[in-house]
Amino acid sequence: MINDKLQNRKYVLGGLIVLVVLIYTVRLLSLQVFTSAYKIMADDNAFYKRILYPSRGLIYDRFGKLLVYNRPAYDIMVTMNEISDLDTTDFCNTVGITKEWFDQRMSEIKDRSINRGYSPYIPQIFITQVLPDDYARLMEKLFHFSGFSVQKRSVRDYAYDAGAHTLGAIGEVSRETIENDPYYKPGDYVGITGIEKSYESVLRGEKGVQILLRDSRGRIKGSYDNGKYDKQPVTGRDITLGIDIELQALGEKLMQGKRGSIVAIEPSTGQILALVSSPSYDPKLMVGRQRSALFQEMLNDPEKPLLDRSIMARYPPGSTFKAANALIFQQEGITTKDTRVACHGGYFVGHFKVGCHIHPSPLDLEGALAYSCNTYFCTEFRAMLDSKKYKNIEQSFNTWRNDILTFGFGHKLGIDLPNENSGFIPTTKTYDREHGRRRWTSLNIVSDAIGQGEIIATPLQIANLAACVANRGYWITPHVVRSIEGENIDPRYLVKHVPPIDERYYDVVVAGMRQSAIYGTSKIANFSDSILVCGKTGTSQNPPHKDHSIFMGFAPMNHPEIAIMCIVENSGFGATYAAPIASLMIEYYLTRQISPARQALETQMENTVLIPNYGKKNSIVPPTR
Repeated sequence: MINDKLQNRKYVLGGLIVLVVLIYTVRLLSLQVFTSAYKIMADDNAFYKRILYPSRGLIYDRFGKLLVYNRPAYDIMVTMNEISDLDTTDFCNTVGITKEWFDQRMSEIKDRSINRGYSPYIPQIFITQVLPDDYARLMEKLFHFSGFSVQKRSVRDYAYDAGAHTLGAIGEVSRETIENDPYYKPGDYVGITGIEKSYESVLRGEKGVQILLRDSRGRIKGSYDNGKYDKQPVTGRDITLGIDIELQALGEKLMQGKRGSIVAIEPSTGQILALVSSPSYDPKLMVGRQRSALFQEMLNDPEKPLLDRSIMARYPPGSTFKAANALIFQQEGITTKDTRVACHGGYFVGHFKVGCHIHPSPLDLEGALAYSCNTYFCTEFRAMLDSKKYKNIEQSFNTWRNDILTFGFGHKLGIDLPNENSGFIPTTKTYDREHGRRRWTSLNIVSDAIGQGEIIATPLQIANLAACVANRGYWITPHVVRSIEGENIDPRYLVKHVPPIDERYYDVVVAGMRQSAIYGTSKIANFSDSILVCGKTGTSQNPPHKDHSIFMGFAPMNHPEIAIMCIVENSGFGATYAAPIASLMIEYYLTRQISPARQALETQMENTVLIPNYGKKNSIVPPTR
């Protein structure tokens, strides 16, 4: 009996031993064969992969002028285990930091929740973007600061002080970006605004890597296998813009001291020739260690120099919108080129009034565009909405609205820049909420006829309307990039968008805009007998403040090379500032000069200051041409 018990215990113990061996065997097999985590950890202990950063691609203007290039900068690195007898005060004075900043930065580097790759034996980034002057000063004394070294990098530099919003800037990568894209590591730079952001994957290139051996304590011992497995960085691809940098610089000079925007487009291609937002700033302010402080200053500036008004600001388009309405009224059979409307200082219905300036009366459609007659367009807009050809006002309004959308209003056009605004075209629901369902009439919304009321557009959208009229019936999505080295541009920037308007209806609109430049509200824009300018002014109401001055136009009339819009905020009539500024831009682009007869006008526009205390704040930097 006792022997049986001993025999059973022997089998149990033997089984337990076999089970334990089997568990360990399976676990070891899993770790060594099926799981790569421990192999990666072992590799990380044995090797240090030093990232080799590529140079970013260069950026040129449409004529091959270099706009953005790279220049040397340096990161100060620190290896914690090698620091000894550091004179912290001397070090801080040399690199231009405070003792408090030094202590905070050292704590951040050691904090593994922030710096997951921390090792006291591996160089860590201490300060980024040290410029050559600071680098030279540090190198003279570097031997005093054991544990500190320098890693060469590059930063962006700018050949011109224009185009800051469009060109954009690079900055240190955020934690969110690192989490979403494994390409980036802490301390990397990434495009954060403008073209630098939109074309980051093109401009950034590809990182290289140098594989170094390290010992069991993490100390670097040299290159692995004589660099056999190293990978050299690949330089980013160059980009050529449609921007004419000389035209851009002129636009910024003409707009200095003012709030507003200029957008110029090559109608046949949709390429942006100039994209001016004012107030602006010198793009060099976004480079170097002072960038963060200056960025914060501009962010808090009430004049909003960081706001790209050309694609983000929203304005009532005013009378520039009449060109689109003129096309729709013809297409819908409401208006012909011979339709005449009398005007006696405004549009009157009982006590309701929409004012109009003094001009000949009655006017046909061409004359109504030339003189920008509010009465004409209010009359024809209501005629369309109340027309018996439609089932009800909702149907007629939706027909009008759908046609308006095809010109690019009410939605983002899709420019290759971040943060474009969509503007707004009201819907029947907009008016149902405001007036009650089916309780609104054409008179309630007659302001839509003249680009006021609830209608909101961006400068880019208004310039796009000018390009569509210039092309007599199509527009191409406006875009900044003209070509990419070794790559085709996005096909969507080659597609023609055609509103449902017969081409013949554009003739009277073009003629009206031409007459506007000869004897109408845009006549200040008519600078030459040989270059036929077509224009349309707008005075955009902005209660309780002063009206905005707006102009859109194109030239030459029959073979247009430039379509343009200009808005100067709170400055009155369209002919006061917007039209002369736009006409100077047209003249310079087509002739590469401002004629002697108009240089006084150029000087007047440059010297007109509408922003109080302009130039007294560091963030608003007047450009120089």
